[in-house]
Amino acid sequence: MALEIERKFRVTGTPWVSLPQGDLMRQGYLLASPERVVRVRVEGGQAQLTIKGAMQGIVRGEWEYAIPVIDANELLKLCEQPLIEKYRYRISYEGSLWELDVFIGANDGLVVAEIELETETQSFKKPDWVGDEVTYDPRYLNSNLIHTPFTTWS
Repeated sequence: MALEIERKFRVTGTPWVSLPQGDLMRQGYLLASPERVVRVRVEGGQAQLTIKGAMQGIVRGEWEYAIPVIDANELLKLCEQPLIEKYRYRISYEGSLWELDVFIGANDGLVVAEIELETETQSFKKPDWVGDEVTYDPRYLNSNLIHTPFTTWS
């Protein structure tokens, strides 16, 4: 089984403005529950179907499969709305790869950074633009942002 071990943080400042344009992602959820999610994602000229299991701390099962973009665009029409739309920036820092997501659409204004780890206890250095950790806050799960978009938070 493939495992995803990930931590998520709010971003302070605007570290992406000096970078080349991020990659536009559009993703939707065919199924979104605490036990499992089935996601369709289109990024550039590629698409994938992803299945994720329930979270166990910061670990969960994850399976990703490349699918034709034309099929993914049709599947996005079947997904719960609104779709998640964001620009992703990949930033290397001190030997780690950070994925910084700048949301648009229904989640405009939300900016988070994620780091995928090899183990739950792996140490890493945070860039100065990494703010509060939100790994354990379910509001920040993309699959929950379709039900309660960031623009509706008080």
